[in-house]
This record gives sequence, structure tokens and C-alpha cells, in this order.
Amino acid sequence: MLNVVIYVAAALAEIAGCFAFWAWLRLAKSPVWLFPGCGALVLFAYLLTRVDAADAGRAYAAYGGIYITSALLWLWLVEGVRPDRWDLGGVALCLLGAAIIFFGPHRL
Repeated sequence: MLNVVIYVAAALAEIAGCFAFWAWLRLAKSPVWLFPGCGALVLFAYLLTRVDAADAGRAYAAYGGIYITSALLWLWLVEGVRPDRWDLGGVALCLLGAAIIFFGPHRL
């Protein structure tokens, strides 16, 4: 359960950091947006190191499903665009894939 909390926090940090750059370049916001954006991206990288996984690649791969889910929630809650059935179907597949990667009986 703690891994899920870490993944969600990492996803929020990554999306917030990337959105700061998006706001600066695409929405003509002040370059000051880059400072908290960089901080959020550092926090994102740190949080991923806290996941209880033996291999970094698997931790990152499993994180992908959480990231995609969080990105669609951002789309809906921050940008005001409701995900459609294709978005929801895609995120369901991603979460299934992430669960298989993270919980699968890998050889040691």
C-alpha cells in the first residue's frame, strides 16, 4: 500500500513539474514557474527511489500505469477536459500491465 502512495505522490510531482514548463513555454507564463517546476521534478525522482522494488526498471515500468492514471485525472480536474471511453480503456490496460509487472513472480 505504501508503494501506491509513493507512486501517486511521484506522479503528482512529475505532472506538476512538467506542467510548470508547459505553462512557461506554451502558456507564456513567467520563467519563475521553472523554479518550483524543477523542485517538483527533483521530488519526483527522489520519490521513485523510495519504492520497495528490487530493480529500478521494474519500479519505473510499474509506475507508468500510475502516471497515466494521474495524467488523465490532471486532464479532468485541472484542465477541465473529461476523459472519454478510450482514455478510460487505455488507463485500465495500463494499470493491469503495471500490476502484472510489479506483482509478477519474477526470478531472483
